[in-house]
Amino acid sequence: MSLAQDRGEGRAVAPDDGDGTATGGVRLSGVRKSFGSLCIIHGIDLTIPEGAFTVFVGPSGCGKSTLLRMIAGLEEVTDGLIAIKGRDVTDLDPSDRGIAMVFQSYALYPHMSVRDNLAFGLKMANTPKEEIDRRVAAASAILKTDHLLDRRPGQLSGGQRQRVAIGRAIVRKPDVFLFDEPLSNLDAELRVSMRIEIARLHRELGNTMIYVTHDQTEAMTLADVIVVLRDGRIEQVGSPREIYENPANSFVAGFIGSPRMNLLKGQRVGRQSLRLADAVLAAPFPASTGEAEPDVTFGIRPEHLGVGHEMIEGRSLSAIVDFSEYLGGTQYLYCQLSDGQAVTVEYRSPVPVKPGDRIVLSWTPEAIRLFDPAGMRLRAEDA
Repeated sequence: MSLAQDRGEGRAVAPDDGDGTATGGVRLSGVRKSFGSLCIIHGIDLTIPEGAFTVFVGPSGCGKSTLLRMIAGLEEVTDGLIAIKGRDVTDLDPSDRGIAMVFQSYALYPHMSVRDNLAFGLKMANTPKEEIDRRVAAASAILKTDHLLDRRPGQLSGGQRQRVAIGRAIVRKPDVFLFDEPLSNLDAELRVSMRIEIARLHRELGNTMIYVTHDQTEAMTLADVIVVLRDGRIEQVGSPREIYENPANSFVAGFIGSPRMNLLKGQRVGRQSLRLADAVLAAPFPASTGEAEPDVTFGIRPEHLGVGHEMIEGRSLSAIVDFSEYLGGTQYLYCQLSDGQAVTVEYRSPVPVKPGDRIVLSWTPEAIRLFDPAGMRLRAEDA
């Protein structure tokens, strides 16, 4: 591929995945960010296919917003390459990258009407008036804000302001939409409705979208691809189902899911068993792992635990109910094992359970996830 374009205009770069997906999407190669001797982003390599809705998720301080701002050009890259649609944009200004960004704060001009807010960026780019009017009308129709065009931001609700902020991004016709925790300022009901709006918008437009959130529920409901970050490094990349059902390590297992996966400390006592609290349990250890490291973490999701009163050899534990949350169709039981470890159970039976009750928790072998002392997944399919 010719690299004759000047870097200041964004030179072409070759895809590195062999199937062309990098050419039309976003590619990060060895991207690193440091502030003096403090490294925030540690050499990230990531390919985001064209048209994918990708969510960066992780706890506060994991580097997700910094990574997004580097893609946007709002944060300088210390090392590495960022390409959008096969073009090296690492050193380009934000306005030259083909991106549009929606922030947590709506960043609307309070003295302007909605119409003028939507049109402002196009006017600054000397776009013809007829084209501005056409794009503003099209964006308003998509977001159902036609009736708001003559109002000012102070006359709008939080959800309406966020629609206008998204509309301002739409009129620019970007290659990539970037969302930086756009729903954080909304109440719970509005967050749900705006999640649906953003998902619908992605289906209609088909653009590549990158969305940053600390809320794993937003990640699970919106994403085609989830990128789980911790301490400036990628822990796992995959679809919501893959991340939820097959976490690569105990951090991902505990972070994705609400309530979180139960992660219980046990000791291996045989080739296919472990001791946990007052029981010896069957466990699908890979045949390739030895028994030199006896400590193991036994992972199981709350919805995979059954509640009864009869012990099942090798796959049940006795627990005491500490507290229960009744949420209508679902009840969550917060229990304690004989060794003091806490367990959360999703309980849907009409038979009442109250604090102080002794219950038996059971599961199917397929529901178990095992992790080594370093937190890495032990996969039975390795056998």
